[in-house]
Amino acid sequence: MKLRKVFPIIALLSIALMAGCEKQDTGSRPTATSTDPQQNVTGVPRNQAIAFTFSEEMDPLTINASTFTLKQGANAVPGSVTYSGTTATLIPTNVLAAATVYTATMTTGAKTLSGISLASNKVWSFTTGGATSAQAVVNLGSAVNFLILAKTAITNIATSTLTGDLGLSPAATSYITGFALTNATGYATSTQVTGSIFAADMVSPTPINLTTAVSNMITAYDDAAGRPSPDFFELYSGNIGGKTLTPGIYKWTNTVLIPSDVTISGSSTDVWIFQIAGNLTMSSDKEITLSGGALARNIFWQVAGQVTLGTTSHFEGIILSKTGITVQTGASMNGRALAQTAVTLDKNTVTQP
Repeated sequence: MKLRKVFPIIALLSIALMAGCEKQDTGSRPTATSTDPQQNVTGVPRNQAIAFTFSEEMDPLTINASTFTLKQGANAVPGSVTYSGTTATLIPTNVLAAATVYTATMTTGAKTLSGISLASNKVWSFTTGGATSAQAVVNLGSAVNFLILAKTAITNIATSTLTGDLGLSPAATSYITGFALTNATGYATSTQVTGSIFAADMVSPTPINLTTAVSNMITAYDDAAGRPSPDFFELYSGNIGGKTLTPGIYKWTNTVLIPSDVTISGSSTDVWIFQIAGNLTMSSDKEITLSGGALARNIFWQVAGQVTLGTTSHFEGIILSKTGITVQTGASMNGRALAQTAVTLDKNTVTQP
């Protein structure tokens, strides 16, 4: 009689314990506290790393390319998966396509250290930025008539070879130094310049022409800086040395460095716009080369800070600088130097594209 009473009690206790365990497991299941990019966001940079943050620490062995995936339609996007703290990160092997929807998934194969999985797969989508067609070139207006255009000074420390016109406004002719100028009516010449040299204090119509050109230069700077939906954001943390850069808009919030050779690759109709909030510094004896038909006239470097091209380096493209441009000894350039302050030269060869 006593045994009959004990067995039902044990059975009831077992059921209660099982129910409690089930409730505990359910309550402690990990969840997603955030994803980056977020669900349905648009304009995502094409070099974006995909991140998934859990509500608690997970078993690193369960966070891998099988449990964390990225697809474009039905096609898997190859990439590497890492895990640190409570965040899993998927870095695509190649940059993502422009203006394209991608879908990321974290599966229930991801588990906590105690073996508890997500309640269900977490799936979210986002759309990359950029454009499927080529960007429009930056319109330089009448600033396109100048190889070098500045507002405060053009300084030539030693003999240079310049092919194209030089302009300075609102500063006067006296702030163009190192050229041994020969004055003419409305312009000046120099043996170092294949072209003419203009300053704000020369006779009409030079002053008004320069005022317009400088205004157009500033408008072009603002256009380049304001182009939306960059294809690439903080690419390589600003160190682009040794890289090959394809067409598109690139945006950095700090300084960009070129410590080794760079290749700009694309067709003759492709456009590159580099939006740089800090400085642009190119090391000595390094070069930018063009491939695939890319043209310097379609490459725009919008730089809020100082531009420095190192000694004997070679640069390609149009510089739109808000702070100033220094081309160090023996450096060469295929492009234009357009500065809202000063341009400094030293035994340089500069040719307009």
